[in-house]
Amino acid sequence: MVKRFSMLALAGLIALPALASASAGPNANDLERKIEELSLQLDQLKSAMAKQGENTVSKSDFTDLADTVESLDERSEAWDLSSRFSFYGDFRARLDSLDAKSASAYSAGDVAGGMVTALTAPSPYGFGMTLPITTAELQGAMANVYAMAPTAAERAGMFAMLGVTPTAASDFNNDTVFTNRFRLNMRVQATEGIEFKARLAMYKAWGMQSNPTAEAGGPYTMDSFSWDGNTTRQPGTSALYVDRAFLNWNNIGGNPVWFSIGRRPTTDGPPAHIRMGSSTRLATPVSVMDYPFDGISVGYAYRWGNEDMGTGRIRFCYGRGFDAGVETDGTGLNDMDFAGLSWDVMKKGNRFLNVQSFMAYNLVNTPDGVTFQNPFEMAGIFEGNGILDKANLGDIMHTSAVYHDKIGNINYYGSAAWSRTMPKGYDEVGNSLLGSWWAPEEDQDGYMIQVGARYDIDNMGLKLGAEYNQGSEYWVSMSPGHDDLYNSKLATRGNVVELYGIYDIPAGPAVSKFGSAFIRFGYQHYEYDYTGSGSWLGAPVDLDDLTSDPFNAQFFAPIESQDQFYVTFEATF
Repeated sequence: MVKRFSMLALAGLIALPALASASAGPNANDLERKIEELSLQLDQLKSAMAKQGENTVSKSDFTDLADTVESLDERSEAWDLSSRFSFYGDFRARLDSLDAKSASAYSAGDVAGGMVTALTAPSPYGFGMTLPITTAELQGAMANVYAMAPTAAERAGMFAMLGVTPTAASDFNNDTVFTNRFRLNMRVQATEGIEFKARLAMYKAWGMQSNPTAEAGGPYTMDSFSWDGNTTRQPGTSALYVDRAFLNWNNIGGNPVWFSIGRRPTTDGPPAHIRMGSSTRLATPVSVMDYPFDGISVGYAYRWGNEDMGTGRIRFCYGRGFDAGVETDGTGLNDMDFAGLSWDVMKKGNRFLNVQSFMAYNLVNTPDGVTFQNPFEMAGIFEGNGILDKANLGDIMHTSAVYHDKIGNINYYGSAAWSRTMPKGYDEVGNSLLGSWWAPEEDQDGYMIQVGARYDIDNMGLKLGAEYNQGSEYWVSMSPGHDDLYNSKLATRGNVVELYGIYDIPAGPAVSKFGSAFIRFGYQHYEYDYTGSGSWLGAPVDLDDLTSDPFNAQFFAPIESQDQFYVTFEATF
């Protein structure tokens, strides 16, 4: 009986490594526990059989079993190293259809050409000047134009005699544009208190290695150019780029305090995640600060001590939006920086309130890697390289708040924001923060509101939602990293209505906590009241005034209305 029991026990021990390998997976703690149990049972078996003088099991069997234990021990160390890494991601295929209309407006290039004629024509028909001239001379000539033609109608008549008239309104459309987006997330522990997080992203249009929304001469300004503030957020090549990469130092000194540095997780903030079909928020700030940037944050987490209030977090954030490089003191550009506070006032279940306020310092007229033509240099009025050289224009203060909650099957949310521009300089063609033609520098206040709701029909796997937002004349949104393909709706100086739906694909249960699959579809209607949405460069102009005054000339065709349809097929894994 003892012999039979010993042989069965040994057989079970020999089979145990294979079972452990098949079932334990990469859990290092479970593996170490099984190795310890196996070693203990082996020692006990050796001792029992030595006492009984049992010779049925050979010495080689014990040697093989001991080697197996040692091999598992070595493998557990490698598994422990690999188990620190967590990978997950998402893929989206999307179809968009666009139809947009621009307003009639004077072209900046045409107006510059007319000015050449006026400046060089002999008196009394012109100013009789020899080109190129200086900025001061041009400002003097413009002052004379305002004196001779003080009303917009008189200036329009003057330029009409020079052959300059408004450009006709146009229609813009792209019936179908398909895009693929793949994002891979990684999380790894370096030490118990230091973790690294990253996200790589590929985002491209079908059949292209460039951005189909940024064609030359098109109507889309700052939203469509590829630069640091929208890298991986606008279609480009099929390459994987770093979207996020940062280190977190958590629980500093055993306290709920952390420090983080790197490429920040600052896109798709609340309440955008509700429209995007995510069960959790996707970024630190609210969605009017939809701006990928590099920086640091220091935060503190707390509990209210009231069950209804839940938890909260407050964090100081600093980032750099543009580095001026090596410059001679007092003669070059200054760096463009951000600094402010983001405060999750309270979070309990679906209830969430955030307030944030920040300053953007030394804003540049054109971001890194983006060039605009200088119409005065192109026309020969000024000497130069033909492009708008970079210049610091001033500061922007930005404050916003968002609240969302859920009652029954209804998710509802709202946000409000205020921006104040504080100009401190001009660029080569007289642009300042929300000012043009060397107009006196003046602080301007802008406002935005957003409301939305989503109704979840759980038994059908369907969610239906609607959003509305409105921006004022001088509203400035920091949202170049938006996910609206063409124009950031939250940057709109006007109104946007969006209707959308999310359908959970009935493809079986998720195989991991990250797993989901759904189809998202929607319609957006934009109505613009003023020019320059999404930009702080130059003065916003009422669309009704674009043809009344040549000095309201535009670099790009100003969009008056836009309709966009989209449908996506998405999976997270």
